[in-house]
Amino acid sequence: MSPKKAKKKEGASSNVFSMFEQSQIQEFKEAFTIMDQNRDGFIDKNDLRDTFAALGRLNVGNDELEEMLKEAPGAVNFTIFLTMFGEKLKGTDPEETILNAFKIFDPEGKGVLKGDEIKYHLMSQADKFTEDEVNQMFSNFPLDVAGNLDYKNLCYVITHGEDKEQE
Repeated sequence: MSPKKAKKKEGASSNVFSMFEQSQIQEFKEAFTIMDQNRDGFIDKNDLRDTFAALGRLNVGNDELEEMLKEAPGAVNFTIFLTMFGEKLKGTDPEETILNAFKIFDPEGKGVLKGDEIKYHLMSQADKFTEDEVNQMFSNFPLDVAGNLDYKNLCYVITHGEDKEQE
């Protein structure tokens, strides 16, 4: 490989690492390590099958696994894995941007919004949610006993994938 090509490849991989914070890269590395069942540094069809089995889904077809692997430009090592997540997450707003959008409805900065008010706004403004979409959101992020939505936790889950309390 010519030095020029090597530099280009190196630059491409460093860009993907700059897309994420160090803590996010560590989380992706942990996920990759869990999925790389045979510990060879690559996620292949058998690794995917084993990962699905560990999650309780035992009858994943070869076609489905092959479709997943076709999304990658080559063998799925950690850099490719991270690149694929970067492409999927491209356009996702950072946590602070999402928080600021919710803060418009929370001038006192309590960190919670009245469930009925946020439902009204989601169903009547901009890209209107349907009743089913709002109900699905509330089933995934239930209101507290006072009927409030903890939007700070919701924003964290949207951008990090798990509740803060689980950490």
